[in-house]
Amino acid sequence: MSWNTFGRVFRFTTWGESHGPALGVVIDGCPPGLTLTEQRIQPFLDQRRPGQSRFTTQRREADAVRILSGVFEGRTTGTPISLLIENTDPRSADYAALAQTYRPGHADYAYEAKYGFRDPRGGGRSSARETAARVAAGAVARAVIPQVDILARVVEIGGDPVDPARFDREEIGRNPFFSPDAAAATRWESLVDEARRSGSSLGAVVECVATGVPPGWGAPVYAKLDADLAAAMMGINAVKGVEIGTGFAAARLRGEQNADAMRPGPNGPDFASNHAGGIAGGISTGQPLVVRVAFKPTSSIPAALNSITRDGEATQVRTTGRHDPCVGIRGAPVVAAMMALVLADHALLHRAQCGQG
Repeated sequence: MSWNTFGRVFRFTTWGESHGPALGVVIDGCPPGLTLTEQRIQPFLDQRRPGQSRFTTQRREADAVRILSGVFEGRTTGTPISLLIENTDPRSADYAALAQTYRPGHADYAYEAKYGFRDPRGGGRSSARETAARVAAGAVARAVIPQVDILARVVEIGGDPVDPARFDREEIGRNPFFSPDAAAATRWESLVDEARRSGSSLGAVVECVATGVPPGWGAPVYAKLDADLAAAMMGINAVKGVEIGTGFAAARLRGEQNADAMRPGPNGPDFASNHAGGIAGGISTGQPLVVRVAFKPTSSIPAALNSITRDGEATQVRTTGRHDPCVGIRGAPVVAAMMALVLADHALLHRAQCGQG
């Protein structure tokens, strides 16, 4: 059985391939009466849309979303919401030479080992093109949790991090890297250009912070909020690591340093720190949720790599065509979407069990 659905109460199922006629998503469990139009979804897809700068793939897709069901006169009806995004600029011929070989770093071999055959055009179902459907679903999820503010930004490319002291929220939308640090964005231009010219690629780290999440979302054992967030982020193409709060750095702290000490506050506890990333025991504390996601370097590169053919013979592979030199750049809107989808699901789970929004 193949799994294409995520969520418990707020569930979404994506469908489609990189070079098929279209891709899309069906969302079930969305409450009725929420304001939803194509115009509210489109801005999030525009953030992820390819071909907007020289630092991303030059595939030209409008990523125009169409609502096919579940909405009447601009409001959700409580029935399944179906969203469609057409593929208008595939170049399947770019992949003709790869039909009989496996691209290192891609899912080509693993996919064929599972199913017995594969769609070599852009990776088919395993392509990051699928994430457009997740971003569309994430826009719907945000309508379920309007009190929550979600902000994703790229905080490192090619091992070069931003300076936290230079954080500027408005800067994120002013540069092609989703960087909160203008100086880092300038440096990254040279880094990404050099990687592309040399036939290579770069990895990146995306940080996502959600504020306005009330205490109490999540569960102590099998529906831990941090576990679901980690699963959601690890399900994004090219993601190889996820941290919640201080993450791996917490292993290098002492207990008194890592504990988020509390004092009485006007509306509950006043926390001295947030090493836990807003989650304790799988349940939100009311502090900002902090998630960091590591994207590997793009595997589609023109540099020659050793591989094998479908017949098991040694060969070399050079991947040509249009590819992101740093897939993590456009990963920021996808990370934000997955954050919204998990939080919408947990908001409804909490309401179902505890009778509260």
